[in-house]
Amino acid sequence: MRPPLRARPLTKEAFAPFGDVIGLELAGGNSANQGTATRYDKVANLTGTRPQAAPNLAVFRSVAKSLPFEVRLLERHPCSTQLFVALACQRFLVVVCPDDARGEPDLDRLQAFVCGPGQGVNYRPGQWHHPIIALDGPADLLMLAWEDGTPLDCEERPLTTPVLVTSD
Repeated sequence: MRPPLRARPLTKEAFAPFGDVIGLELAGGNSANQGTATRYDKVANLTGTRPQAAPNLAVFRSVAKSLPFEVRLLERHPCSTQLFVALACQRFLVVVCPDDARGEPDLDRLQAFVCGPGQGVNYRPGQWHHPIIALDGPADLLMLAWEDGTPLDCEERPLTTPVLVTSD
């Protein structure tokens, strides 16, 4: 078995190789709604590369798990970003890694992050990640991805040896 992987708090800098962090550290907004709000545009780089795929805005209702947690598979969406924003959630676990030389998950570079209240993530197209895991209680998360119902919507890779993720 691989050594345990410690989950650390999510930051924009640490997550930058994998995608965007959507959260409370916003800057440069413009006044909106007659001065009752501030609007922050383009907080994530959303993209889909298949003309036949349409944006799918979905809600994921996730049951609670706790750390330590065993990662048994990774997935990726080769042609679309995938955005998750918490609607009702305390924290959720994000596990990511880059490709190895063959285009498969590079488990030696696996990283784990804990998203706190008010944070979300936007995975780049083709980014290996574990499905969302709610921590501390059940969660509702908003998801956006471009999908067309074909196998290119999501590719999964079961791990031959699970990776244990522990708390920071």
